[in-house]
Amino acid sequence: MPLTMAKAGKENTIIKVGGKEEVRRFLESLGFVAGSIVSVVSEMNGNVIVNVKGSRVAISREMANKIMI
Repeated sequence: MPLTMAKAGKENTIIKVGGKEEVRRFLESLGFVAGSIVSVVSEMNGNVIVNVKGSRVAISREMANKIMI
């Protein structure tokens, strides 16, 4: 399921990152790689705030839909 469907506070493992090559590279540079643990902190105004590799990152809902958990 996409990251946007995850419950806030629950840890999930990233299975794959989809999208175009440049989008995948950008997300991987932020720490969104297969096998990483990610948890949703909150959702507001169409953005998703997530914890990944010890950092909080805000990404758009569109990008979060490309991350499968």
